[in-house]
Amino acid sequence: MVTLHKIFQPYNPWWRDPRRAFLLPDFERPIFQDLLRDLKEVPQMLSVTGPRRIGKTTLLLQIIRRLLDQGIQPSKLVYYSFDDPALSTSTVKVDELIDSTMKTIGGNRTDEPTYLFLDEIQKLDNWELYLKKYYDLKYPFRVIISGSASSPIFKKSRESLLGRVKDHHLLPFSFREFVLYSLRGNPELSNEVQLIHDRGKSLQALLAEDPNTPHSRFELPTLSEALRGKLEMLLDKYLLEGGFPEVWSLPTWLAKQDYLYDNQVKKVIYEDLLLAAEFRKPDLLRRFYISLLERPGQEVAIQSVSQETSINASQIEKYLPFLEMTDLVYKISKFRAGALRVRQGNMKFYLVDLALRNAVLRLTDSLLSDNTTMGLYAENLVFLALKKWRGTIQMDYYRERNTEVDFIVHVAPNRYLPIEVKYKNRLQESDFKSLRRFLAKHKKCSAPLIVSKTWADYELTERYLKIPLPIFLLLFD
Repeated sequence: MVTLHKIFQPYNPWWRDPRRAFLLPDFERPIFQDLLRDLKEVPQMLSVTGPRRIGKTTLLLQIIRRLLDQGIQPSKLVYYSFDDPALSTSTVKVDELIDSTMKTIGGNRTDEPTYLFLDEIQKLDNWELYLKKYYDLKYPFRVIISGSASSPIFKKSRESLLGRVKDHHLLPFSFREFVLYSLRGNPELSNEVQLIHDRGKSLQALLAEDPNTPHSRFELPTLSEALRGKLEMLLDKYLLEGGFPEVWSLPTWLAKQDYLYDNQVKKVIYEDLLLAAEFRKPDLLRRFYISLLERPGQEVAIQSVSQETSINASQIEKYLPFLEMTDLVYKISKFRAGALRVRQGNMKFYLVDLALRNAVLRLTDSLLSDNTTMGLYAENLVFLALKKWRGTIQMDYYRERNTEVDFIVHVAPNRYLPIEVKYKNRLQESDFKSLRRFLAKHKKCSAPLIVSKTWADYELTERYLKIPLPIFLLLFD
């Protein structure tokens, strides 16, 4: 039997030398502080889920680095990845390894618990049974697990620990995170971005709490010319390369696209879902996914997609939950007043990261000059920001005859926040016709938001708030 020390030592170099430098990014994503706080304050185990190659392991190691800086004994910090090839050898018996680890922890009862960081835990069969057993026995540990959102098996197992695990879902870098990462050597502009985001918290609170024109109590943030120019450049880059950090350092556009397709699409569909859902024809799932990539933000009828792709409609309905579960696409339904219930009918789909569309469809930077595509991309980014907003109870789109509003956000029972994305060079009064019709029909609404393209369309009135896309993403993201 291989000893515990021999198994764990390569993953825990701080045991030998706590001063040993971590080869980790200095940039810490906002979720880092949330996780660190919960590790100290929340009694449950913690999990970090998200797509492949999104930075989950980096996040765990950054937490360990911070705990070492705070004086936690190195021996109390245990990291292990269940992707370890040693687990597949005959010399390692997993049951004995886990039991021995827990007995060692249980025998070291001191004022400071042992911190267990268990990475890629979905690779361990019945992992949830082990954690449940020792958690219920009140072993002196704090546990953070990580697992891939592309594994439906992992999601199902985690649900069996209901009440024992608090999840932190990690997604690709948002635009705000991308900006902060890009400006990490420029503290002046970084502070300006943070001030804008702080201002957004007050706007979000007003929109969530006050049903009567809250904009009168909101002051528009101002921008320096330096930040404005930087945001325009970074938005173009973000629309092309997206929020997967390993992509940014790759040398060519082709290498970036190959990486995204291989790691975020091909492996999810042909490995994770094929194994978990036992799809006998993964090519059909891939074909359906590509059909959605071709029309982000456009209303879709399942029957029409079925005819276009030659995939049975019932099969498509089977695929949809898996694509959502693996963070490849999200859907919203058509608005019905007071409808906090499951609804059927046409839907709109949005992508977790637009760079996946660029990679799969082999698009180039010429897409930045395509006004129609840029309008759809802007709408997709607005959706992603609203999806993360804690004030969003539910989100729909509105369409009645010739009237359409991009997003109707339910901020309270029977109270709505209408949002229109008008990503065009010049706004006209006719662009607000659909909003006026919706407001006339539904009285319990916060004053609407209009997300615009140009900096000239940056205006607050009693009737609405117009915000350029980069500012909206900093306010809400």
